[in-house]
Amino acid sequence: MKLIENEVRWGIIGCGDVTEVKSGPGFQLAENSKLVAVMRRNGELAKDYAERHNVPKWYDNAEALINDPEVDAVYVATPPAFHKEYTILAAKAGKPVYVEKPMARNYQECLEMIEACKQADVPLFVAYYRRALPRFLKIKEIIDSGVLGDIRFVRTIQYQPALKDDQAWRVQPELAGGGLFLDLASHTLDILDFLLGPIKEAKGFATNQNGSYQAEDIVTGSYLFESGIHGTGTWCFSAHDHIDENEITGSKGKLTFATFGNGPITLTTPETTEEWVIENPRHIQQHLIQLMVDELTGKGTSPSTGISGARTNWVMDQLIKGYYGGEASR
Repeated sequence: MKLIENEVRWGIIGCGDVTEVKSGPGFQLAENSKLVAVMRRNGELAKDYAERHNVPKWYDNAEALINDPEVDAVYVATPPAFHKEYTILAAKAGKPVYVEKPMARNYQECLEMIEACKQADVPLFVAYYRRALPRFLKIKEIIDSGVLGDIRFVRTIQYQPALKDDQAWRVQPELAGGGLFLDLASHTLDILDFLLGPIKEAKGFATNQNGSYQAEDIVTGSYLFESGIHGTGTWCFSAHDHIDENEITGSKGKLTFATFGNGPITLTTPETTEEWVIENPRHIQQHLIQLMVDELTGKGTSPSTGISGARTNWVMDQLIKGYYGGEASR
């Protein structure tokens, strides 16, 4: 990989909602980082974004942004259907790529993206930004301290009311790769990979119970980590209320935390109960953006890569493949 000197100049492909607060400002606020160009197929929307965020250039064509000599690295913030295409184009242009999650619609697409970046000798990063957040680094510190003893299993339960907009791209398999499971459960499965190591086996059931759209709206699954830890999860997107809870249980205690909320991290042992409240930052991707910039300028490494991101896609493929009959239909 060729290092970038001084400052990384970023271009965004797909400057939609996720870039307004979660990611876009982070490219401006990170040290040795600058957002210099944005692209959206609707040029007026790209121009509006650029003007509101003080970005000097805007495009309505992705290849034009990728080939801009003043763009050093490309952030792909489109729906997953376009991640592979734009990642390969950026790699061929010799530019590092940061791609939104899930990394692609399925594991096979991830492999093609990894290979393209390998051949071009450019890094590939994925927006699993929880790996860089203080909240989850604290969780990892607690687990690694040994206070839980030997980890036995992890249990996840996440549910929420049915989506009001049943035409949203997130529930169109041709665009998203599946339903809300891929959009939301990917965060949990990736952070479990970060905390507990890779998953080597996974099996699941996916169905549509509410009938509001084509994609699955409930998934249950079980998995086995390479370390021998067991895991189970239930994700339902047509329930009466919101629940977001992960519980890691060991031989000496358990740790409970949410994937998305700012509620307390709770450690329970036979002797005591402790809690930590660590809120997520407003620009939630900024910490990971900083680590990517540090890697691109030779000052550090990013914890979220194409390799780790692809592992999460592989697990999700295993859990929902019975619903879609394999990757080809997605």
